[in-house]
Amino acid sequence: MRAEPARAIDAVIRLVTFDLDNTLWSVDVVIGRAERRMRDWLRPRVPEYRRLAKADHAALRDGVIAANPGIVHDISLLRERVLAETIEHCGYPRSRAAELAAGAFAEFLDWRHRIDFFAGALDVLETLSGSYTLASLTNGNADFVRLGLDRYFSFGYCAADVGASKPHTAMFERALAHAGVPAHEAVHIGDHLVDDVEGASAAGMATVWVNLVGSDATSGATATVTCLEDLPATVADLGAARS
Repeated sequence: MRAEPARAIDAVIRLVTFDLDNTLWSVDVVIGRAERRMRDWLRPRVPEYRRLAKADHAALRDGVIAANPGIVHDISLLRERVLAETIEHCGYPRSRAAELAAGAFAEFLDWRHRIDFFAGALDVLETLSGSYTLASLTNGNADFVRLGLDRYFSFGYCAADVGASKPHTAMFERALAHAGVPAHEAVHIGDHLVDDVEGASAAGMATVWVNLVGSDATSGATATVTCLEDLPATVADLGAARS
């Protein structure tokens, strides 16, 4: 029989951090829809945009990154900067290109936050937030507050906040320091075996691999779940095993 979720006052696991994209929702669906809406916004304003070849878009993006290597950790700034460079490349003055890029990015970001959560995701967060401090850690630009997830998450960090993307340990270490919790009293939950499992493990945290796609890959995670509903019992088991 699985142990009941630990009470906050005596839990060995005190902090539970979550990845967001592909852990709580499908990011491909969200980004694909957001990019279509962004292109729809641009079509009447920058008709030349859709005529550029994929190679042109790729070259412009590569040029922005080459001029600003650290920008790869701030994907919001990167996307808007690439949009501005691309619109300017289409023949628009720099100031106008910047205005149009800001508008296009705002449209993208609006749709980027229209999320269809995986089944059971919000119920799991509700359950876990009653026993542990929860935090979000993402390489992406989903804002947990804008999504209304501040009902569950006490705080969150993205790669832009710490200047490094997972699997670098900076984000995990920042979360541990923020919560005032040692690594052995924390667990990270995510879908990516490198960014989430290897990164959090390197920071000394326990890990839960969210394997919703049924991958047969070899995992170095402390535990694995194939459905989100198993997370509360799994985290409680990890706490019991460490007590």
